[in-house]
Amino acid sequence: MNKTLLEFKNLVTEFHTEGTTVKAVNDISFSLNKGETVGIVGESGSGKSVTSLSAMRLIPSPPGIISGGEIIFHKTNGEKVDLLQVSEEEMRSYRGNDIAMIFQEPMTSLNPVFTCGDQVLEAIMLHQKLNAHEAKSLTIELFKKVQLPDPERIFSTYPHQISGGQKQRVMIAMAMSCEPSVLIADEPTTALDVTVQKTILLLMQELQREQDMGILFITHDLGVIAELADKVVVMYKGKIVEQGNVWEIFTNPQHPYTKGLLACRPPLEKRYSFLPTVSDFMKIGPDGNIVDNNINVEDFTKNLVVSETERKEKQKILFSKNPVLKLKNLKTYFPIRNGFFGGVSNYVKAVNNVTFDVYPGETLGLVGESGCGKTTIGRTILRLEEPTEGSMLYNGQDIAQMNTDELRSFRKEVQIIFQDPYSSLNPRMTIGNAIMEPMQVHSILGSDEERKERVKDLLKKVSLDPAHFYRYPHEFSGGQRQRIGIARALAVNPKFIICDESVSALDVSVQAQVLNLLNDLKDEFGLTYIFISHDLSVVKYMSDRMVVMQEGIVEEMGDADQIYSSPKTDYTKRLIDAIPEGKLEDIKAHLEKKGVTVS
Repeated sequence: MNKTLLEFKNLVTEFHTEGTTVKAVNDISFSLNKGETVGIVGESGSGKSVTSLSAMRLIPSPPGIISGGEIIFHKTNGEKVDLLQVSEEEMRSYRGNDIAMIFQEPMTSLNPVFTCGDQVLEAIMLHQKLNAHEAKSLTIELFKKVQLPDPERIFSTYPHQISGGQKQRVMIAMAMSCEPSVLIADEPTTALDVTVQKTILLLMQELQREQDMGILFITHDLGVIAELADKVVVMYKGKIVEQGNVWEIFTNPQHPYTKGLLACRPPLEKRYSFLPTVSDFMKIGPDGNIVDNNINVEDFTKNLVVSETERKEKQKILFSKNPVLKLKNLKTYFPIRNGFFGGVSNYVKAVNNVTFDVYPGETLGLVGESGCGKTTIGRTILRLEEPTEGSMLYNGQDIAQMNTDELRSFRKEVQIIFQDPYSSLNPRMTIGNAIMEPMQVHSILGSDEERKERVKDLLKKVSLDPAHFYRYPHEFSGGQRQRIGIARALAVNPKFIICDESVSALDVSVQAQVLNLLNDLKDEFGLTYIFISHDLSVVKYMSDRMVVMQEGIVEEMGDADQIYSSPKTDYTKRLIDAIPEGKLEDIKAHLEKKGVTVS
């Protein structure tokens, strides 16, 4: 009996804009079987999401067009159908019923004016022809299945009233409502905490086992792929550069791009002086083709390992100085107001009695799940949120007592790189002017001409073209916008930078470049960082010391490497255990669970 569910044969998807044609997916072929998970990996722009949208026939036209190839769906009765040849009406019957999709950003996929329950109920009534009462019962059952707390209450809540992880579970419930043969998951865990990500991945595996479903899992995180996929398809600029079973890809990658992707993830068991990037393993020749640098991953990374002695020596010098920032019993509470007159009924204790010091030249990591208070600490230090209690001393001066002029001088020295660079940049202002604006506010340099030259130098410093001065934010990728945010923070010659989730949404290869850049700038300008992230592997790589937070309080604090190797609290252990590391023993265990023997 043929187990194949979905076949992509020589698929070509193009976008036509302003006289140019971009082949987002260029002649790709692979297949998905029953009970199998195929992981598609690659950076932004590799064509992995366009592949999934092509399978669903959701390519926006114009400018997009599926110009070649076939996508063959194998029905349960053995009949084959080319999804690219059926009418739009017939395609609607396949969407949801046979092929379901979980989109990358659940907030934009869920309708904000309908309750979560009504949106799932509508999909059930449309595809399964059940009445409203039956559909509601099934929706609540599905909410229980995806482990949503209090399913009856969530049925009546709106998307903005629940967390990111809960929204993603609602999307999974909707996708599973018609028991599809194929589930396409497009970056379903990218912005989630590691613990939430782990539960979502376990849930998907459980649902797959129950229904013998095929999963097409799209991600840029190879750690996730290692623990979930059976086969891996590696894409680069619209083409498949390598594909094979997960064991082969991880133990013996053939293509330099795959080697680069595998090497640039921050390792947990050792510390590198800098992270490898894809460009270390390959370059693009004059003809546009990939040129292999013929570098062995093990030999290359062996020379990057920082010895424990070297690290301890550096820390001895670092902690012999006086702290530059001292937080003592810091509290930041937000009032909960009820009733017509808005009386305060309670408080959200976002930051609750937090004490720590930051030393000059140090990178202090703040780590924890969403809602733990780490971003609120960063915003409170800058007085973007007002503290409720406690003291914050910067070089002996109380930040909470600063007047307007003192606060302006302080903010010149202490800058922030925001989590979402796009929303922190004015879409109507060129990036050159956005970087130059804080220099004008603080009267840095004598004229705009001098400032313009300084901006161009900064753009070069963050590996952007000085000619980009006149471009607008929408013309850049996520990684480039993050570099613009870094350049803007550097424009006022700060001494202290708060990096708030500054790499959380980036591809692993771009993330490696940005982390290397932050470390280079730290050495060059003598900077001090507070590095905020929910990704413990990134925080461990960047930080000298680490502060682990939960629900506004400090769970534990100390040397970053020691916390990873011997965590003291159950919460920290849980955070570390949830990190998908992509270790070979994990891949082996995952495959053996499926009855696949590896040697």
